[in-house]
Amino acid sequence: MTRRPGPGSVTRRTVLVTGASSGIGAAVAESLHADGRWRLLLSGRDGERLAAVAERTGGEAIRADLAAEGGCEHLAGEAVARAGRVDALVAGAGIGWAGPFVTMPPEEIDRVLTVNLTSTLRLVRLLLPPMVARGTGRLVLIGSMAGWVGVGDEAVYSASKGALLTFADSLRRELAGTRVRVSVVSPGAVDTPFFARRGTPYHRRRPRPVSAERVARGVREALVRGRENVLVPGWLALPARLHGAAPGLFGAVADRADPHRGA
Repeated sequence: MTRRPGPGSVTRRTVLVTGASSGIGAAVAESLHADGRWRLLLSGRDGERLAAVAERTGGEAIRADLAAEGGCEHLAGEAVARAGRVDALVAGAGIGWAGPFVTMPPEEIDRVLTVNLTSTLRLVRLLLPPMVARGTGRLVLIGSMAGWVGVGDEAVYSASKGALLTFADSLRRELAGTRVRVSVVSPGAVDTPFFARRGTPYHRRRPRPVSAERVARGVREALVRGRENVLVPGWLALPARLHGAAPGLFGAVADRADPHRGA
């Protein structure tokens, strides 16, 4: 027998967060837990760290390697099996690689594109049709300022994040007339283990790293309000517009902010 929510109760929607074992994904889980309106399905590769985040947030841990063969299918299937439906996806899994493109190993090119781009598209493909059929849903993709303007020594990472912006824009056109909303949250540098894991520290003077919690607030805003593009911090919209209107001027300003440029 199905129980109906009682007076004053809130029906929680189910959100699947990838990359939830640390960084932005973990901060998103904590933010949505505090919000109280979401059932959390949390995915990551590190089972121990993921379990700790799930315990703190009351979420359900689903260990999955999205770069592995069948990883996306396993995650989507397990999420639906546990919750019955997925109302929202926060695609936060991502990796980086820094250095000149001419020295980037081919296997690293494949790895960055698989984790940052291909796995996101495959998860969306698996979870979107039921959202369209129900007439409601939220897709929030974690992009990057590097996807808006491109960053030297991060060519493939920038390409993967730029592709997410174009994918989201195309998908919005296809979903016009439905109540499924597609958002991209694009932070600048974020104070997480991301840079240490890629093997190269963050060295630019601007922009200063922001906290993962600040990015998580942007994600929550995208989920609740359906905003198409959220840049964190908000002032990054200015250089994004400058890059589009005057790329030469933007390049000169960006070069001055990079202490390693020309070294």
